Amino acid sequence: MRAATIALAGIAAVAISMSVAAAEQGTTGMVTGINRLNGTISIQRIQTGTVGANTSGTAEEFKIKDNAMVEDIHAGDRVTFSTSDGGGTKMITKLDRQK
Repeated sequence: MRAATIALAGIAAVAISMSVAAAEQGTTGMVTGINRLNGTISIQRIQTGTVGANTSGTAEEFKIKDNAMVEDIHAGDRVTFSTSDGGGTKMITKLDRQK
C-alpha cells in the first residue's frame, strides 16, 4: 500500500512538471489579425510534426499584455508565443516573430 502511494505521488510530480514545461515552451502560430484598440491578437496555431501538420484549427483570440509587443507584428507573420490563463482570459505573455 505504501509503495503504491509513493508511486502515485511520483507519477503526479512528473505530470505536474511536464505541464509546467509545456506552458513555458512557446507555441507556434500565424497571426490572423491584430486589434490594437481592444488590445487583442488572433493567432491560428500551427501543428508541428508530420502527422496532421497540414491541418489547422481556427484562430484563437488572446489579450495582449502590452501593445508594444505587437509593434513589429503584422497579420500573416509566423510567431512563437506563450500564454497564461488568468480569470478566464487567455493572455499573451511572450510573443516573438519568426524570421
